[in-house]
Amino acid sequence: MLTALEVVTIVITGLMVGVEFSVAFVMNPIFTALPEDSGQLGRAHGGRMLGAVMPVWYIGSLILTAAWAVAGWGQDGAGLVVTAGALLIVSVLMSVLLLVPINNRGKTWTPENRPADWKQQMKRWDSYHYARVAVIIAAFTLLVVARA
Repeated sequence: MLTALEVVTIVITGLMVGVEFSVAFVMNPIFTALPEDSGQLGRAHGGRMLGAVMPVWYIGSLILTAAWAVAGWGQDGAGLVVTAGALLIVSVLMSVLLLVPINNRGKTWTPENRPADWKQQMKRWDSYHYARVAVIIAAFTLLVVARA
C-alpha cells in the first residue's frame, strides 16, 4: 500500500511540476511574444483556467506527501519526504501571498480595463513563479530520491 501511495504522490506532484514549468518556460514566453492584446488575453484566460485547478493540485500534492510521511515514518527516506512536504508548504504560501493576488487581478483584465502597469505586474508574477517552480522542482526531486 505504501508503494502505491509513493508512486501516486510522485506522479501527481510531477505532473503539477510539469504544468508549472511549462507555464514559466513555454506558455508565458509565447504569450509575451504575441501582439499586446493577444498576449494579455492569453494570460488572463490562463489565469482563470489554471487558477481554478492549481489550488486543488497544490493542496492534493501536499496531502499526499503528508500521508506518505506519516505512513513511511521511520523508513529510509522519511526525512526527504518531510522536507519535500515543507517545500510544498512554502510553495502554497508563496502562491497565496505573492502570486494569487496578482493572478486575481490579471484574470479579469481586458484590453479596455487593464491598468497602465499591467506588463510590470506580469513580470513580477513571472519572477515569483520562477521561484515557486524552483521550490516545487526541489520538492519533487526529494520525493523521487526518497522513493529510490
